[in-house]
Amino acid sequence: MKRMKITAIIGSLRRNSFHRQLALVAKELLKEEADLEILEYADVPFLNQDYEYPAPAAVSRVRKIIQISDALWFFSPEYNHFFSGALKNLIDWLSRPISEDEPQVLKGKPATVSGITPGISGTLIAQDHLVSLISLLNMQVMNQPRLAIPSALQQLDQNGELVLSTSLPLLEKQANEFLNFVKKNQQ
Repeated sequence: MKRMKITAIIGSLRRNSFHRQLALVAKELLKEEADLEILEYADVPFLNQDYEYPAPAAVSRVRKIIQISDALWFFSPEYNHFFSGALKNLIDWLSRPISEDEPQVLKGKPATVSGITPGISGTLIAQDHLVSLISLLNMQVMNQPRLAIPSALQQLDQNGELVLSTSLPLLEKQANEFLNFVKKNQQ
């Protein structure tokens, strides 16, 4: 049986963001059953229909990665009760047809969402906005369980690295449920 390939899309472009650290913990949890790779997309330009066809090289690169992925796991921060502009721009590019003959690459992809924040919201509001958007794009969204971790600063070690002291079981549950969800959608 083919090994599952999951692409992690992190809404923060910061090199060592909480969301990147959370994705790396998820990668470790999944390592026995799936490959989780982080999508690097900081080089994707703002969407501009003046140069949509042919797409810029960075856009073509990320589209190819999404095409061969079995599923997408979004790790989204919350900025002013919304997901980031960088993530919105990426989704805008991915939602556009590749050409007159090739559709967009998100349709039908299984997806889930997680978030972590120093504050108390746990990114729930941003997650709701993100789920609305990716549902509109005909992605297969696993709505339960979603993970929204508040008070991230309480789950850091002395070096400022995320340790998920209290939230690890919740991430494990989401990871296991997501693997089952993707398998179901592949049948």
